[in-house]
Amino acid sequence: MPKALVVADEVDERLWTGAVRSLHVDLVVGAGDLPYDYLEFLAGSLDVPCVFVPGNHDPDLSGYTRYGGLSMKDGFPTEWPGPAGGINADGRVVDVAGLRIAGLGGSIRYNEGPNQWTQRQQSRRARGLEWRARWRRRRDGREVDVLLTHSPPLHLGDRDDPPHRGFACLHRTIATLRPRWLLHGHIHPHGEPVPDRVVGTTRVRNVVGHRIMEFPR
Repeated sequence: MPKALVVADEVDERLWTGAVRSLHVDLVVGAGDLPYDYLEFLAGSLDVPCVFVPGNHDPDLSGYTRYGGLSMKDGFPTEWPGPAGGINADGRVVDVAGLRIAGLGGSIRYNEGPNQWTQRQQSRRARGLEWRARWRRRRDGREVDVLLTHSPPLHLGDRDDPPHRGFACLHRTIATLRPRWLLHGHIHPHGEPVPDRVVGTTRVRNVVGHRIMEFPR
């Protein structure tokens, strides 16, 4: 039963200390809009892998390739701006700590900042992710356990203001992949309780701040 420290959007200063070592988890999962050195600290202090997707306030990580300890962009060695050792799951399907995680970062486009997509652009990206997950499932029979996104699905925990609207395509992605969980950030609850939403067999959870979650197989 893998256990994860799931974080998004809001730094918890209590975790940015040696006290975090008292947590017993198998991985760190980041749903975006957190300083990358915060993710590095959490994963390094806990000595566990870190899987994340970028949010709309994070640096653009597109175009980087990594082989072993070498990072490349446009054919040249360069320093990767993401968290050291972190696994960027944006647009990918990754197997970490016994979990299969499919990732789709970013928010709806509302200005010229990085990691922002129109509904059509994100739908195209989601179709690519769905294809990769189906190919992996045909190869080894394993389903996706967690769909990790920065933004929620449209009308499932999003807001009416333009920067915080969810993505319509995620409804199709949920129906296609049937993950047990969709974990997202981006929507700050400001102290209000945020109930999980359920779509078919998928539970949608806002993880802004931090959560300790277990994932029964």
